[in-house]
Amino acid sequence: MPGGTFFRRPKGKSPVKKRLKINGIIMGAAALPIIFFPRVFLRGTSGSAAQDMLVTFGFAFIILGQVIRVSARGYKAEHSRDSQALIQGGPYQVVRNPMYLGILSIGLGVVLMVFKWWAALIFIAVFTLRYILLIYSEEKKLSAMFPQEYPQYCSKVPRIFPSLSRLIKLDVSQYLPVKISWFYKEIGSMLTLLFLVLAVEAGEEIIQGSLRAYLRQSGWLFLTFIICVTLIFLLNKRTAKKYASSAN
Repeated sequence: MPGGTFFRRPKGKSPVKKRLKINGIIMGAAALPIIFFPRVFLRGTSGSAAQDMLVTFGFAFIILGQVIRVSARGYKAEHSRDSQALIQGGPYQVVRNPMYLGILSIGLGVVLMVFKWWAALIFIAVFTLRYILLIYSEEKKLSAMFPQEYPQYCSKVPRIFPSLSRLIKLDVSQYLPVKISWFYKEIGSMLTLLFLVLAVEAGEEIIQGSLRAYLRQSGWLFLTFIICVTLIFLLNKRTAKKYASSAN
C-alpha cells in the first residue's frame, strides 16, 4: 500500500491483486526448498534460554507487525477524504510506509521463531528487492499528485524506520491508534499466520522429543500473547478517548 495517501487508480487490473499474486509466487518459491530441505533452514531445538527468548521476541514481532498494519490500514480508511488526501497523521506521522514496516516486523518475527539466524539475511535481501522499487514508484506518483505537500512531508518523516526520539516525544495512541473494529477484516489472516508458525515451532520441539522445552516455551508465548492483547485493548481505549476529545 502506498505510504501517505489514498489516490484514485485507473481502471484495469487491481494493483492490490497484482501484488498479492507476486507475493504468493515469492512465498511459494521460498516454501519449496524449506519443504524439501527442512534441516537446512529450520533451526530445530536446543532447549536453551536463549532460544526461548528468540522465539518469544519473534512471536512479539509478529503481533507488533500485525498491529502496525491494522493501525495503518484502519487510520487511512477513516481519513482518506474521498481518496484524495495526503494522510500525515496516525502511524503516517512517524513513518511514510507503516504497512511495509509491519510486513518487515512480521517477517523477522517468523525468522526468529522457526528459522536459523542466517535466514534473516535472506529475508532482508528479498524484502529490499521486493519493496524498494515499489516504494520509489509510489513516491514518484505521490510527488506528482502533491507537488508541494509531499516533499515537505518527506523532509519530516522517514521512509520506513521511525525516529526513536520522535516516538518518545509522542503519545503511543497518536502514532499507533487502534480500534477493535479495524481488526475484523484482518483477524482471519492474523490467526492463520500465528497458527502456522506455532504449528511449525511445536512440530520441531515435539518431533525431536523436547516436550519439556515445548511446554516451557508455550508458557512464554501464552504470557506474551496475553500482554499483547492487553496492550491492544488499552490502545483501543486510549484511541477512543482521543477521538472523543477531538470531536468535542
